[in-house]
Amino acid sequence: MIIIRLWLENAREEKGLSKVMLAEMAHLDISAIGKYERGERRPSVDTAKRIALILGVEWTLFFEDDSILDS
Repeated sequence: MIIIRLWLENAREEKGLSKVMLAEMAHLDISAIGKYERGERRPSVDTAKRIALILGVEWTLFFEDDSILDS
């Protein structure tokens, strides 16, 4: 089973941000952004709040049910 956070990638792209740009703005490693978007990891609450503020979304989205696709 693969969990994908499409809303995260969409929000980032709507802001015109690359993964590198978002990582720099949120003071994160680019690999962390990729892992969050692929659903491999969840950020800490503080990190979720930082990313959400940049993207203009609710930070709680990181902790709600994700879109689930069967592999």
